[in-house]
Amino acid sequence: MDRRGSAGPGRNAPGAVVARPTRIRLRAWQSEALDRFVHHPTPDFLAVATPGAGKTTFALAAAVRHLTDRPGGHVVVVAPTQHLKHQWAEAASRFRLHLDADWSARQPDLPGDVHGIVTTYQQVATSASELAGLAADGFVVLDEIHHAGDDRTWGASVLEAFGGAARRLSLSGTPFRSDSSAIPFVDYHLDEARPDYEYGYGEALADGGVVRPVFFPRINGFMEWVAPDGQVVTATFDDDLERERANQRLRTALSLEGEWLPTVLRQADERLTQLRRDDPSAGGLVVATDQAHAQGVAEVLRRRGVSAVVATSDEDDASERIRRYASSDDEWIVAVRMVSEGVDIPRLRVAVFATTTTTELFFRQAVGRVVRHTAGRRDQRAFVFLPDDPRLRRHAAAVAEARRHSLAQRRAAPRAEGETPVDDEGQMSLFAVVGAVVAGDPADTADSSILGVFGPVGDAAEPADPHGVDLLLEPPPLPGGGVVGSWDEPVSQEVTDPRRRRLLLRELNAEVVVELVRATGWSHPAVNAELNRLAAIRQVSQATVEQLERRLECARRWLRSC
Repeated sequence: MDRRGSAGPGRNAPGAVVARPTRIRLRAWQSEALDRFVHHPTPDFLAVATPGAGKTTFALAAAVRHLTDRPGGHVVVVAPTQHLKHQWAEAASRFRLHLDADWSARQPDLPGDVHGIVTTYQQVATSASELAGLAADGFVVLDEIHHAGDDRTWGASVLEAFGGAARRLSLSGTPFRSDSSAIPFVDYHLDEARPDYEYGYGEALADGGVVRPVFFPRINGFMEWVAPDGQVVTATFDDDLERERANQRLRTALSLEGEWLPTVLRQADERLTQLRRDDPSAGGLVVATDQAHAQGVAEVLRRRGVSAVVATSDEDDASERIRRYASSDDEWIVAVRMVSEGVDIPRLRVAVFATTTTTELFFRQAVGRVVRHTAGRRDQRAFVFLPDDPRLRRHAAAVAEARRHSLAQRRAAPRAEGETPVDDEGQMSLFAVVGAVVAGDPADTADSSILGVFGPVGDAAEPADPHGVDLLLEPPPLPGGGVVGSWDEPVSQEVTDPRRRRLLLRELNAEVVVELVRATGWSHPAVNAELNRLAAIRQVSQATVEQLERRLECARRWLRSC
């Protein structure tokens, strides 16, 4: 093949450009998991690793190894959200693995210089048959596999789409249960998913240089509300309430009509300000209940004179907002689920858990946003501000217990029974917040005797994993038999990454078509059809990088002649 990755001479053919191998530094657990995966006797493998441990690196290394050992199939990654699709594609490019994050069932054929695609569980539900053809005899990564159980049809679609794959690697950030129906490709024991490899928070903290120690300021309060049955109820988080009343108490605390949440936001912002004195890029996350709640929280923060970005799934540009925030020095981002799982923003150091969803799975995912270790910082502490709700208290204690246990012990605390997101929307017209205030004196968020802070207090720099392993990966073969080139000669003199390169070339092709329409008087379809003919391609969406370059050059020559 040639340097741009199109079909051409074989790897060892005369005149072929042989791409350089990629050297990847694997943590000890990633190397061990990869070895176990390679020698696993069945097509399915479930890896459970704490957020921030590097599941993506492990999965991509496994994908490249699979393509090297068994060339010919595509790679399909299934992610929970649109934003994570692009995050996966970005990460894959560092492995010289070219994944199309914009794949659509309307254009099922892939360009010849693409290894595969990244899609979502929602897209799988609507495009299972098309994906079945694409994934046949291929390699599938199911990120946060528990999402296949979010909807009964999703699980059926995952089974239909990927039943014919050669290997299926399922990933999760925390162990999960089968609450209704078993999730495809996962082995269960007593309704608990049984991983083939597990790497917990306690192990990662003990290894050093992987995750941060997390502190949990738990803040009590005095809440008063009118229940849906008309009764006026008052309670603190210390009062023992039935589940329905406990849910109402939590809603009251998190309401912006009271004083509890604004007070906690002030405390969290003060903690973030302290951290930013030594780490100016440190950021904070508020996990809000819904879109209106997120907007209200952001307004409270802005009144303090700090920046607050809002990212909710209802906004078309939510992914772009998250990307801009991740690369900025802005203080706060307020999100509804969008940043609760998988999203990689290493500079997050403070979080406020201001949602009524109280499941352990969601709690651990939210905590996972602030645990990623950042090299070069001595003080690695992270803080998650919590309502002192008994359910959240148990979850925080479980995280702390994992830290205290030895490497041989895992998941110390039992899962709380009956955990469900708060859902009393049917009677919300009768529910009314009267007031909510912080109880006690929570001014010092490092005082564990007041706030129940968990985690080590030390601020020494943690060493990098001394047991890490260097892995030399050959460039992954393409389904057509070639390999992705070294990309040392940048097209357009700007972008060397294959995925971004393709996007740039598509944009340039679209821009020059507009100019040709103006210059020639032809219609858009006519200009596109002529350029496709000149470049010998059927559609731009199926064109290789080399073909897009050729099409662009044809268009520029045509424009110069006008």
